[in-house]
Amino acid sequence: MIRRVKEFVDIEDCVSIDELIEKLAALRDSLPKDAEAELRLRGDEVFGRRITITYFRPQTKEEAEIEQRYAEAAKEAKAKELERLQQELTEVPRRKLRIVA
Repeated sequence: MIRRVKEFVDIEDCVSIDELIEKLAALRDSLPKDAEAELRLRGDEVFGRRITITYFRPQTKEEAEIEQRYAEAAKEAKAKELERLQQELTEVPRRKLRIVA
């Protein structure tokens, strides 16, 4: 199964309508099949508004290799931690028993 990555494209609010239509049309034409694209207006008056388009794309080979490396490192770290905890649980402190007669 190919993993999909969520990609973000921001378009600033200070563009002409013709430029906006051109950018949106170009983006639509370049989207992969089954991209599930969404358009949202984000921001406010202080920081500015922008149009954000999100869509899914297949993960690249490079991204998959990097993720695999980190996944293996995380798996090894979890295994070491589990081993440490199991060792800690098996080591029962030995106390001297006091016999009361």
